[in-house]
Parts: sequence; structure tokens; C-alpha cells
Amino acid sequence: MNEKDMLNDYLAMIKGSLATYANVIAETGNPQLRSTFQQMRNQDEQRQYQIAQTAQQKGYYKPAAPATPTDMQQVKTELMSPSM
Repeated sequence: MNEKDMLNDYLAMIKGSLATYANVIAETGNPQLRSTFQQMRNQDEQRQYQIAQTAQQKGYYKPAAPATPTDMQQVKTELMSPSM
């Protein structure tokens, strides 16, 4: 397995764990346990960001183009409008 594959596998693993943390945090009633899961999630988010930066620097990953101000305003407007 080459370095690119390893980074991609690791990023996929972290992405899965972040989704799991979101579900667990939402369903945890114990404040201390909830806080622990939030800390674990935060650490994984930081780790994911660092690995993604490494992958980008090595040319293994190219992020999507930045959104334009018009795109951002459109999304904001859609999210703020009342649902029907």
C-alpha cells in the first residue's frame, strides 16, 4: 500500500468516526460522558484537518474551489427562509 492510499484510508476512517461521534453525542444523557465524546471528536477533527493538509501538500487531494460570495449568500438565504 502506498502513502496516498494510506492517507486516504486514514481520512476515511476518521470521517466515519466523526459521524459516529455526532450520533453518540446527540444521544448521550450523561454530561461527563458527553463531554468526553466531544473532546474525542474535537481531537479527531484536528487530526483529520492535519492529515488533509498533508495530503493536499503532497498533491494527493485537491479541495473544492472556494464558494463565491454570491453562492454563500444564496445558501444563507435558503437556510434562513422558513420551511414549507
